[in-house]
Amino acid sequence: MDGIETIGLLTKPEVQEAYTIVPLLLEWAERHRLSVRMDQATARYVGRSDGLSRDHVPDGCQLVVVLGGDGTLLSAARAIAGREIPLFAANLGGLGFLTAITSDELFPELERALRNEHRIAKRRMLRCEVMRNDTAVARYDALNDVVITKASIARMIDLVTNVDSHFVCRYKADGLIIATPTGSTAYSLSAGGPIVFPQVGAICLTPICPHTLTNRPVIVPDTSVVQILNMASNDDAYLTIDGQVGEPLKEKDRVVCRSSPHCVHLVRPPRMKFFDVLRQKLKWGER
Repeated sequence: MDGIETIGLLTKPEVQEAYTIVPLLLEWAERHRLSVRMDQATARYVGRSDGLSRDHVPDGCQLVVVLGGDGTLLSAARAIAGREIPLFAANLGGLGFLTAITSDELFPELERALRNEHRIAKRRMLRCEVMRNDTAVARYDALNDVVITKASIARMIDLVTNVDSHFVCRYKADGLIIATPTGSTAYSLSAGGPIVFPQVGAICLTPICPHTLTNRPVIVPDTSVVQILNMASNDDAYLTIDGQVGEPLKEKDRVVCRSSPHCVHLVRPPRMKFFDVLRQKLKWGER
């Protein structure tokens, strides 16, 4: 990360701690003669009205600092839109699997990043297309997961699923999660899916409350193309990307998922390894 001249700031709205951290971060950037581009939420913490839309903050930046929780980071990953700009994520939220740096560690770790002492973890995204009558009507990139769930209160949905040219099954369930290794510790984990090491080339299919109890999560290679044919009636199924954006599905819509050409570049402190995060966040026993 040599030659950092401009940093971006993306902050979770309405976090009390940010009223203290954001002014300090701007002072730190000024001392290091760094230009700053900030989103509207960040600008409000310092009483400014010149904040940019989140999608425009990364323009011209060599580093983007994300203050918040994993949800803020997921939003930032979409704002990066495939540009190879490192994301430096500090946790002001709750659990924080991806935002492993605490607010107390923020400035020491930023100093390390400026000295190029951090490692960059590349996390592959998942490309999702919605095909309607053989026409792509929507396209998304997800860092965590693509989820198809029922939209009505009590009715299961039918999802005919294929991996490449192979028929998997017709899921009758509350929904289906198609998760990246990064997303294996998110919704998929709550639905009984496995934890997948981030560098494993895999896509995980995790049914949500399947009617057939023997329907279990399945891991397939990340070279696979996963196709889900929605058999539910119009608007009875809903597509969600990273739990944040999405749309209702029509009957016979096909949701096609494959590895995205884009990766998210996460700045990771040298001290923090994947199993350290699991022990800390999931309260696994110490040795």
